[in-house]
Parts: sequence; C-alpha cells; structure tokens
Amino acid sequence: MRNMRKFRIGLAALALLVLPGLALAAPVTINWWHAHPGGRGEQVKIICDGFNKSQTQYQVVPTYKGNYADTMNAGIAAFLYAKNQPHILQVFEVGTATMMAAKGLIKPVYQVMKESGLPFDPSIYLPPVRDYYTTIDGKMLSMPFNSSTPVLYYNVDMFKKAGLNPEKPPVTWQIMGAIAKKLVAAGVCQAGFSSSWTGWIHIENFSAWHNVPIGTKANGFGGLDAVYTFNRSAQVKHIQQLADWQKDKVFVYGGRTNVGNVKFSSGEVAMYTESSAGYGEFKSTCKFEFHTTILPYWPDVKGFSFHYTEPAVQQTERTAMIPSWPDVKGAPQNTIIGGASLWVLQGHKPEEYKGVAAFFNYLSRPEVQAEWHQATGYLPITLAAYELTKKQGFYEKNPGTETALKQMTLHKPTENSKGLRFGDHAKTREIMDNEFEAVFAGQKTAKQGLDDAVKAGNELLRKFEKANR
Repeated sequence: MRNMRKFRIGLAALALLVLPGLALAAPVTINWWHAHPGGRGEQVKIICDGFNKSQTQYQVVPTYKGNYADTMNAGIAAFLYAKNQPHILQVFEVGTATMMAAKGLIKPVYQVMKESGLPFDPSIYLPPVRDYYTTIDGKMLSMPFNSSTPVLYYNVDMFKKAGLNPEKPPVTWQIMGAIAKKLVAAGVCQAGFSSSWTGWIHIENFSAWHNVPIGTKANGFGGLDAVYTFNRSAQVKHIQQLADWQKDKVFVYGGRTNVGNVKFSSGEVAMYTESSAGYGEFKSTCKFEFHTTILPYWPDVKGFSFHYTEPAVQQTERTAMIPSWPDVKGAPQNTIIGGASLWVLQGHKPEEYKGVAAFFNYLSRPEVQAEWHQATGYLPITLAAYELTKKQGFYEKNPGTETALKQMTLHKPTENSKGLRFGDHAKTREIMDNEFEAVFAGQKTAKQGLDDAVKAGNELLRKFEKANR
C-alpha cells in the first residue's frame, strides 16, 4: 500500500510538471491564406517557418488558395457562410475598396497593433506602399506585403548593335520613340517596344507619374461617390501616341496581363514596360544582357531642358516630336504599386490577434524584408530593409534591381500619386483592356475608347456605391 501511495503521489507531481509544458507545447494557430504558388510560395513558407522558430506562443500556417481573385473570394465566402475565415488574407491592391466596403469583415491593422501593445510605427514603411493601404487621415488598414511597380526593361545587346549607348536609355517618351525607330531601322528587332498590363502601366501609373488624377475624391480615397476621369487630355494623347506608333513599328501591342513578356525575352522587341517583379522571370529566360530604367515621361515643354546627347538621335528630330502637354507639369512624380497586402479578418479571439500583431512585427524586420525582396523581386516594404539591401551590396551585384525603389521614392506622394481606391476596379481594368484593343486595332480613337471606358467604369462605381452605402 505504501508503495502504491508513493506511486500515486509521483504521478500527481509529474502531472504538475508536465501540464504547464503541454500548454507551452500548444501554440496559438494563426491561419494565413495567400496567392503565391511555386517559388514565391516557398518564400512565404520560409517567412512563416522563421517566425514559428523565433518564438513558442504562435504558429502561423500558410495556405495557398489560388490566384488573387480566388483567394479574396475564398476568404470572403469563408467569413460569410462557413465561419472558418483565416486570420490573415492576402488581397490584391485593386481589392482594397471591396475589403473596406464589406461591413464587419475586416479588423484594421492599426487597431490590431494598438490592442496588442506591441510597437508599431507606420513611418518605417515606404511612403508609396504605406499610403496605398491607409485611410485619407493616415490610419493603416492592411499590412503591405508584396509590392511592385512598373519599370522599363531594355536589351543592352540590341542597343550596342544599333550604335546606341546602353548607358543612356530613353528618359522621355519623345526620346523613346526616336530610339525605337533607330533600333527598327538597324534591323535588330521587329518593333521598338511593347508592354504588359496596359491599364496598370499606361493609365494608372502614367497618371501618377505625371501627377494627374484618374478620378475624383483623391482617386477614390475620399469616398464611394468618386468618378473616373482618365479620359483627360494627357491620358488620351498618350494612348493615341501608342496607337499611332504602331504604324512605324515603334510600338506593338503585347496583349492583356503580361502575356507579352515573351516579346521581350525572345528579342522581338528591344524595350518593354513591365512590373519590377518581372525581373526574376527575365533573368531566367532572356539570353541577352538587359538593364532597367525608370518609366519615360512626357515633359512640360516650357520647364524641360534636354540633357540627352545620344548622337544617333538628333536634337532637331526630338524637338519636332514634342507635342503640347499643358497638364503634365508635375512629371516625373512617383509611380504607384501593384501586388497585394495582408488583411486581418474579424471573428477571432483576442489572443489570436496578438499573434497576428507579433507576426506582422516579425514580417517588418529589415532582415526578413530584405530576404523577401532579394529572393522575389518585390519591393522591400520598409526603409530599413532597403538600406540593409544596399549595405549588403545586392544592387551592385544585380544591376537594375534598385530602379523601382528610386522611382517610387522620387517625390513625396500627392493625392494623384498615392494610389487609387475604386470599387470593383478589377472589372474596370477589363473594360479598359477591351477599349485598348479597339484603339490599337484602329476601330476607335483614343478619345472614343477612353470616353467609353470612363462611362462604363462610372456605371460600375454607381452600382458599387449603391450596394455599399
């Protein structure tokens, strides 16, 4: 009996020792639904593994849910119907207004961080990235994650063959047109340049780069009653110039999204406007040397002086090409981002939100962001990660990878260049694509096409406004 009593006492004592350990061994699970397949998905897992190993309280579980639209729709549906929504949902930038308008769906990041008691300073993030996901009075709604911006890629080998200096790429659209003609005349390419993502690059970023609006209410940041205005003279002249340039093979339409990337990687065109996040793809597919540079811009004629001295492009030729651009005196300003951010969904326990806040703090560490940036081609979301990447010599070893950052941080964002926030804007981009194809096929003028796109887009905005009032 005495031995049995000792055995029971021993079990009780062991339980007292083990139970606290069991509590520590069961961290709070934080679910993250994302839209990164393949190699980028592996990088997401690396980030989560790093966080999970850095502490014992929380366990972030990443789950790939398909493309951007599929991921956003899956998260919203899980919240509305299954009540098994993730804690963190990755949503593309044009889904921002949709997430904001869905009543009761989101828990703003600034609120999550405040309630957690953890340090949080919005000023550490790159301004053009941070401002896209904040309210008009500066409150951060979602956590920036994978951000990119368009840049100009150009074939160094073709420039040399055509007698052009690859260290002096085009800085204005006038020079771009003249150089493209020289490249085609030299027989080194079938057309001078092409582009991916026409609406994102040649309307949205074009407008920000030239400090002109694409809509009212600070490009939609100021309210649901905003209207599109991207059929003004600057945008119309630019799209019409692209259409007219097709006649001389200066420009060739590359198709929707980024399906035209092969035109650059195959050598069909010598120059190409594409996301900075396309750098990795081109690095693996291009059999030639290429560089990147900032997007060209249309200068204000009165305030602009030429500094380009390439002998193959004569001053008189360039001067003859300069149209009047009365409403682009702010160029170049800064470009805006594409990509996605991380939204926190409602319906979870307070301790789980503390885990989300801890993960966001980890995600914002300079070393974490620098590694993500260098591995994927996306921008680092913090200024410290940018400085760390420079200190590590990454930009010197990989020329062109800093172009996007210089371009986005060129000036402090304005109301016209901080981004856009329109309801159902992904559908408006589809409308834009339809009109671009009509313009580039010669079926409409740029004025007709953009007028029609604005009209159809504004009809979508009014439906969105009515549904979310």
